[in-house]
Parts: sequence; C-alpha cells; structure tokens
Amino acid sequence: MRWSTGDRSDVEDMRGRSGGGGMIPLGIGGLIVVALLSYFTGIDFFSMLGGGGGGGSAPTSVGTTGRVSASPGEEKMVDMVDAIARDVQKTWEQKLGNRYEATKVVLFRDSIQSACGYAGAATGPFFCPGDRKVYLDLSFFDELQRRFGAPGDFAQAYVLAHEFGHHVQNLQGIERRVREEQQSDPRNVNALSVRLELQADCYAGVWGHEAAQPGRAARGEVELDPGDAEEALRAASAIGDDRLQKLGTGRVMPEKFTHGTSEQRVTWFKRGFDTGDPKNCDTFGNAGTR
Repeated sequence: MRWSTGDRSDVEDMRGRSGGGGMIPLGIGGLIVVALLSYFTGIDFFSMLGGGGGGGSAPTSVGTTGRVSASPGEEKMVDMVDAIARDVQKTWEQKLGNRYEATKVVLFRDSIQSACGYAGAATGPFFCPGDRKVYLDLSFFDELQRRFGAPGDFAQAYVLAHEFGHHVQNLQGIERRVREEQQSDPRNVNALSVRLELQADCYAGVWGHEAAQPGRAARGEVELDPGDAEEALRAASAIGDDRLQKLGTGRVMPEKFTHGTSEQRVTWFKRGFDTGDPKNCDTFGNAGTR
C-alpha cells in the first residue's frame, strides 16, 4: 500500500495519557480479546466490562498527558494512520458531500478516557458516538498479525476504515435507530448488531474500491498494491464470530454472534470493494446479512 506523509491533522496523539477506570466500549479488537477470554474461561467478561457498548460512566480518575517516547517504526505507523484517516475521510466527503463531518483518530497507549467511557488497550479500535472519534492503541496491529494471522498494512487500513464506517452510520442516523430498536426488542439485539457491523465492513470496502484506483499515489493519496485486497479479506475472515468461537470452545454458537461470520464479513467487504457504492451496503434491506 502506498501513501504519503501528511501533517498529522487527522490524528489526535494522546499516547502520553494514563490513569482512570470505568466502563469500557468495545471495538473490533476488543470483541476479539474479550470474546476469547470469555470462551476460554467460562467467565462473562462482557458483563464485567459494563456491557461494552456506548453510554459511558465517569472515570474514577482523570488521565494526564505526558511526553511521548516512540520508536521510528511506531512514528511511521502514526503517519500511516494519519494518511489512511485522511484518505478515508476524503472518500466520504466525496460520497456524502456536506453531510459528512470530519473527525479524528485518537491514538493512545494502555488506557484513555473517551466520551463512551474508559477504554483499555484490550478494547481494541473503536468508534465512540459520544464524541464522534475513532480510538486506537497501535499495539492492536501487532495482535492482528501475531495472534490472528492477518498481517499487512491494508489489513490494518481495513480495521480503521471499518471504524470510520461506524462514524458514517452515526452521521446517517443508522447507529441511533439500531440502538433504539435494540432497546425496544432485546431479543433482536445480537442480530441487529451483526447487521450494523457488516454494513461497516461494506463501507470499509467502499473506501478500498477508491484506494484501488491507479494513479492515486502520484497525487499523494493512498493507493493499493497487488495483493493488498487479499490482506483485508484475510483480516475480515480472521475476526468472524464463528472463527473466534471455534478458536475458543471448538464449537459455533450462532445465537451469540455480534459481528457476523467470517464468510459474511468477507462477502460484505467485497460488495463494497467491488462496487464502490454505499447504496449496495444495505444490510438492513432485502439482502439482509446474506
């Protein structure tokens, strides 16, 4: 994947932040880590984390900002995150016009206070509707490669683009409508969550479609190299509910799905990637989650 270094205006660097406690929101990485802990031990870690969703409670202490000490490799990763965020947002500005509102990726280490509650590194990347920001501990990228067998810079880009997909859903009012429906019909909570997550996968694919167009690197934009799309597909497959459940218990429990199967995640990412049209990402319509 080719990209150009920018001014880091699309990231908010809070890697010197520490302290606090409270409710933790869950993103893709958090779902993986907490699900595996729950499945391996039989303990409901989701309940212990306060439900893992939005809402948020006050932290027990306020974080502080200190000096950031980072390796050249980590600093290069920050530049890559900034480049991806800039490119993803430019794509959605083109797709949505003045309906799109720019946001930032908040980088942190170990833990941070967000408008959705206090988040630890195990939370993984997540989007917080409360402040409309994407949160990321860079150590998750190592977990994605080492533990889940999904290496590559575009696999990392897919994860970020997925979280920006949640930002788009929030701007469109989709996230709010889903949460309201979940509250009114608790039996349908997981099924609606799956549809929300698969749509974010499709939205990530929409950006991937744009990034795959030739000549973008010469304009300072992100441009995919041959094989990059396969990296994203491996990542989508690696974090399917069925694969994670089988990894943890040796069996699959569809009634506990919250993000979709590996096949579903790959299918919806590919739908966005192949068409480049967010109108084809209606996981709530007739196409359902097939």
